[in-house]
Amino acid sequence: MQDEHYIQRCIELAQKAIGKTYPNPLVGSVIVHNGKIIGEGYHHKAGEPHAEINAINSVTDKSLIPESTIYVSLEPCAHYGKTPPCALKIKELGFKRVVIGAMDSHDKVNGKGKKIIQDAGIEVTSGILEHECIELNKRFFTYHEKKRPYIILKWAESGDGFLDKDFKPSSISNALVNQFVHQLRADEHAILVGTKTALTDNPSLTVRNASGINPIRILIDFDLKVPNNFNLYSNDARTIVLNSVKEETESHIQYIKMGKENFLSDLIKALYKEQIQSIIVEGGSFTLQQFIDAGLWDEAIVIKNKNLSLERGTKAPEFSYTPKNTEPFSDNIIEFYQPDEW
Repeated sequence: MQDEHYIQRCIELAQKAIGKTYPNPLVGSVIVHNGKIIGEGYHHKAGEPHAEINAINSVTDKSLIPESTIYVSLEPCAHYGKTPPCALKIKELGFKRVVIGAMDSHDKVNGKGKKIIQDAGIEVTSGILEHECIELNKRFFTYHEKKRPYIILKWAESGDGFLDKDFKPSSISNALVNQFVHQLRADEHAILVGTKTALTDNPSLTVRNASGINPIRILIDFDLKVPNNFNLYSNDARTIVLNSVKEETESHIQYIKMGKENFLSDLIKALYKEQIQSIIVEGGSFTLQQFIDAGLWDEAIVIKNKNLSLERGTKAPEFSYTPKNTEPFSDNIIEFYQPDEW
């Protein structure tokens, strides 16, 4: 139970950096001596020290380290990247014990970090709160194991199942939900819309009602119908335009050329190549339905205003799943879904 308690603290620390560590995973670390936390840290962003190093640096009396246990939510790295391997630092300092939440499936780690530590004669325990630690890095694990981003579908619909009224932009969700949506954008790596949504709504797809980093904007626009003075082309964030006309990069705008045939497959390959670990698919209805019909999603977030009747407009996607969880947001509700295989 003590191990679970400290790994839970590692998870809490790691969550402080959600949306900020790409392409690295979220990791938290705690150092315990005689039942007392003497150091803790988490990975803040790529290129900066990892969680274990931040935890070690926070220890005031370094002489206690050889008699201490270091807890880490993800297996310590074993390779040289922008920073040296954490496994070697743990070996060098001679911790008494190492407790790992989940193993790292990344090819460059995948058991190598644990082996370095064990070969140094240090006791290692792994698999503590493993499910929770994997859930923490669902984006990272999906990207490396499935070779694609973690995909979240999201839309708002009226009580009678429409996305808009008379095919024109309509306000469906309340201010509280709006804040939730902007935090979601801050937490995820990228956000995607189709041509029709871009032309009709002229969205910015930036983070405004929450704190965080703007996601990469992805626009599906085969014939480049969206004018380049629209909000999606602003310099507030990087924009990737998937189209059938050109392949080039202009400042913060990147055009990736692809055909309509095998589009979803080519889209996923392109996003993987661009190292995009998670994506919110915001619409419109046609785009969302393509992902649903292909079974290509990991979460769906459906906002419902059951008291609102729009009568005519764009129908919400056909989606016959049962929500795993439902949360009230004043007069709106948000339904959270996962595919059946979960």
